[in-house]
Amino acid sequence: MVYDFHTHTSISDGALSPLELVRRALVNGYQAIAITDHVGIGYLKRLINEVTADCALAQSHWNITAIPGVELTHLPATAIAEAAKKAKQLGAKLVVVHGQTVAEPVEPGTNLAALKSPHVDILAHPGMLTLEEAKLAAANDIYLEITARKQHSVTNKHVAEMARRAGAKLIIDSDAHEESDLLTSELAYTIAINASLTEAEIRDTLQTSPRALLKKILP
Repeated sequence: MVYDFHTHTSISDGALSPLELVRRALVNGYQAIAITDHVGIGYLKRLINEVTADCALAQSHWNITAIPGVELTHLPATAIAEAAKKAKQLGAKLVVVHGQTVAEPVEPGTNLAALKSPHVDILAHPGMLTLEEAKLAAANDIYLEITARKQHSVTNKHVAEMARRAGAKLIIDSDAHEESDLLTSELAYTIAINASLTEAEIRDTLQTSPRALLKKILP
């Protein structure tokens, strides 16, 4: 079974429509997929409404859990808390924040702002995460992402080590923008190995953590 809580569609910068992405994920062996297109504030309501409708349609016909979410991307750090709260109020089941990846000029303070918010579920590709930030993730039940995306994955080992030292939860996501980016069980395992996770940590990251996150966001 494959779980993936960070993907993109043609609503933002992905190649496929939400329904086509869900369908192709199902064929890939996915148990659950979250649609988390890039968003700020201006079209937050429209995006959530569109994705929620497509996820509901997919779930009514196919054996897959399709989750409407958002990835708050390149917001001012001081705007993240309010944007995450608003996203949940508008119906997003999952809020991902685009973390301080070394591959993009994300505003300093973004990781910290996200990890202080009770409405954030995942900090994506958090780059050179500090131990203080990892401890906040553990305390606030926010998952730290180990990413399959090449531009962001160079710090996976560092993120894994900070999470290990802080007792924070990890999750592996594709950050898919097209079909070829989708995970398989074999690819997810390889990503975990390359992040220097132990076999016990891999089981937690690939199975225990996704199931716990599903219970958290879909009670």
